[in-house]
Amino acid sequence: MNMNEIMDECRTFYFAGHETTSNLLTWAIFLLTMHQEWQHKLRDEVLRECGMEIPDADSLSKLKLVSIRFIGKMMRMAPQDMKLGKLQIPKGTILSIPVLKIHRSKELWGDDANEFKPMRFVNGVSMAATHPNAFLPFGMGPRVCIGQNFAMMEAKSVLALLLQRFSFTLSPDYKHTPTNNLTLQPQYGLPVFVKPL
Repeated sequence: MNMNEIMDECRTFYFAGHETTSNLLTWAIFLLTMHQEWQHKLRDEVLRECGMEIPDADSLSKLKLVSIRFIGKMMRMAPQDMKLGKLQIPKGTILSIPVLKIHRSKELWGDDANEFKPMRFVNGVSMAATHPNAFLPFGMGPRVCIGQNFAMMEAKSVLALLLQRFSFTLSPDYKHTPTNNLTLQPQYGLPVFVKPL
């Protein structure tokens, strides 16, 4: 890669990660307001592993309860004519992978696929569903998100700092209208009450 290509990759890494990580944190806070027991469990884990110190890489690696990311779909372009199952895909065709639907599939995740159930990941991501590759928050294979580790480290850092210092409850003004704009976003924002601890 030449210097311009490297700089373009760095820009992509930074800008593509900004929106997805902020959405991850938005929905994580939303879920923690809806499931207060998990807010307490995460806070207990953060305080046990980090205390009130600013988390470092070592303490963040010990935080095991946060492993979610929201993405609506991935787009890929067929690099050549190919066969996908019974379909003939011409070169240049844009394929849309409905990750959100895969992550909500009862066939893959069971009848409770739409329930908030973090403990389904207790034995690892590959054992959480009936197919080991059913969880695709960062894609998979050679096109896996280059920023996966950075994004998780960034999200864990921010969430840990927030949980150390605040508790969250959902405002009654919140209107649940998620909208899919490549990433899933609350259409009218996420009003929450933040209480210092």
